[in-house]
Amino acid sequence: MTTLTNLNSTTAVRRAAVRATRAPSIHNTQPWELVIDGNTIELRADPTRRLPVLDPHGRQLLLSCGCALFNARAALAAAGRAVTIARLPDRSDPNVLARIVVHEAGEGTIEQDIARLDPAIDVRRTNRRQFASDHVPAGLVQAFLAQGRAEGAEVGSVERPEDRVAVAVLAQRADAIENADPAYRAELRAWTSDDPGRDDGVPAFAVPHVDGAAHDDVPIRDFDARGTGGLPSATHSSLEQALLLIGSLEDSRLAWLRTGEALERVLLEIATHGYTAGFLTQAIEVTQTNVLLRQELRLRMHPHVLLRVGLAEATPPTRRRRLVDVLSDS
Repeated sequence: MTTLTNLNSTTAVRRAAVRATRAPSIHNTQPWELVIDGNTIELRADPTRRLPVLDPHGRQLLLSCGCALFNARAALAAAGRAVTIARLPDRSDPNVLARIVVHEAGEGTIEQDIARLDPAIDVRRTNRRQFASDHVPAGLVQAFLAQGRAEGAEVGSVERPEDRVAVAVLAQRADAIENADPAYRAELRAWTSDDPGRDDGVPAFAVPHVDGAAHDDVPIRDFDARGTGGLPSATHSSLEQALLLIGSLEDSRLAWLRTGEALERVLLEIATHGYTAGFLTQAIEVTQTNVLLRQELRLRMHPHVLLRVGLAEATPPTRRRRLVDVLSDS
């Protein structure tokens, strides 16, 4: 029986690059390219897949690519490979986000503490269903937060009742502002589809049908652009669910990339324990509600992601682009 630690270097490197493509990304845009050159994996941003309306500065693109970078790191750790990582290594080419060099022996670091997260890459899902009413145990919430902090991110849970109300009010306001923008709605339609053969974007089977029955305190983004959403309408995203904020003290491209790595580490830890997560980022995306969110919650950090965490019926995996379109050899 072949184990991951028995893989030869070529196979371990290629497997890590493939695992990177399983990362979550904004609207499932998969805005990355991976280039293998011997024992090096280069992660590049694909700027043609940036969302110009929702993500004008590329923050969410960098967060998405950070998730892909963490998956590659976890895969190499599981294979027992020592690595060195250079982030934003090329000032002349801002699309080069990271280079991972894999060593045979004597150099680099085996990231043993994240090796156990590699299997969770296959079960992690973004879940937009109604979550069960069961509370996530406080000890588990702290374990999730610890994973984000281990990557250098600023993380916390929204606990105080008045803070939860503030989050709900601001999320509702931001959701209304975004939905009132025709350009936003057009961009959303472009990245949603009921075509079962499409290999990117958000598929209809993974979103709730919208008919006014959601009854959300903290609204889930309306991806049902064509009225073909395959999940139940009643999502009941409530004030009582576990809410995690992930951000950074700096608001820079490097901070965005590192926050993406922290985000994926948290998401994989959540999946490892049998829980699921969904994104509630509207209040962060709209400038005026972002400012108010920082004020109302007394945040030192720049918030980048708001997660809800809980138990829910599983959703099928979303499709990924063909490897030939995202993975190449130098």
